[in-house]
Amino acid sequence: MSISCVESNPNQRTEAIVEAQTLQYTNNKEIDSTYRKRKIYVPIYSDIYRGTRAEKTLLTATLSIRNTSERDSLFINRVDYFNTQGQLVRQYLNGEIYLDPLETLDYIIEERDTLGGSGANFIIECYGKKHVSPVFQAIMIGGLGNRVFAFTANGIEIEEPSPALED
Repeated sequence: MSISCVESNPNQRTEAIVEAQTLQYTNNKEIDSTYRKRKIYVPIYSDIYRGTRAEKTLLTATLSIRNTSERDSLFINRVDYFNTQGQLVRQYLNGEIYLDPLETLDYIIEERDTLGGSGANFIIECYGKKHVSPVFQAIMIGGLGNRVFAFTANGIEIEEPSPALED
């Protein structure tokens, strides 16, 4: 058995996908009527309470973004992580990326990352052909003593009203 003192980055595969699949022409791409824009809210529990409000169990959380289409790409232009107070903690994209058909992209919130809290969440903005139905899901895993547990939370599509037009 070998043990390494080098810390591994759980988001390394994700960073490679983002780097390789960043679109250079994002501002020039026009979205026609065959495309649909989406804004998704995904709850993340980076910790949960146990016993009292002062006792917390830290969790590892995975945000999974899955392109369910067998033939069309999914374009993602925002993956932002917010804490319990609604403050932006981390922006994961500097540009637009795409997921190939049936490709999955994961973002990991490590157990020792306590910036999010019990009410953390992601906001994701993406677009794809109207028939593409991507899946946005969070998987949380933690332990209490010698017991391990896991649970999921599904993303929901949100729409924010457009600002009122000024006269």
